[in-house]
Amino acid sequence: MIRFWKIRRPDFRSESGAVTVDWVVLTALVVSLGFVVGYAVWGPAGERAVAISNQILSNVNSLLRCGEMSCGQ
Repeated sequence: MIRFWKIRRPDFRSESGAVTVDWVVLTALVVSLGFVVGYAVWGPAGERAVAISNQILSNVNSLLRCGEMSCGQ
């Protein structure tokens, strides 16, 4: 009976599963870091894009108004 348990007992000294867990944790860390960096960059970039868009629209509108009134000629 002792021989049976020695054969059937799992070998917990094997580290093949530990390597898989390490890769899963490392991948999760890299993905999480990507989300954090993306969130940190996306907000200010979007605000700056809106500011640039508003400036362009303002310039175009002023040029269109100036064209109607013959400004600067």
